[in-house]
Amino acid sequence: MSALAKASGALKSVDYEVFGRVQASHYFPTQYTEEEARKLGVVGWVKNTSQGTVTGQVQGPEDKVNAMKSWLSKVGSPSSRIDRTNFSNEKEISKLDFSGFSTRY
Repeated sequence: MSALAKASGALKSVDYEVFGRVQASHYFPTQYTEEEARKLGVVGWVKNTSQGTVTGQVQGPEDKVNAMKSWLSKVGSPSSRIDRTNFSNEKEISKLDFSGFSTRY
């Protein structure tokens, strides 16, 4: 079990999709999401979709996943306009499926 898992207790996993003006030049883009995820200590992935949304998955200790959910819902990257964020498949997990946070293409 990773140090991250040992330190916190319950691990959570959640899928997300962010709607709004979130894909234009340099703004929600994935590098801001990656940076925030690393700051918070969560793992998973992020991807721009062909529908103009940002989607991905976050895993980690429950409090850190909740902090990332808040960031995805309210903050985003500079100049982004978040209309709404949908979260799905939220569940407790026994181990992390990822070792870091990455951008998928």
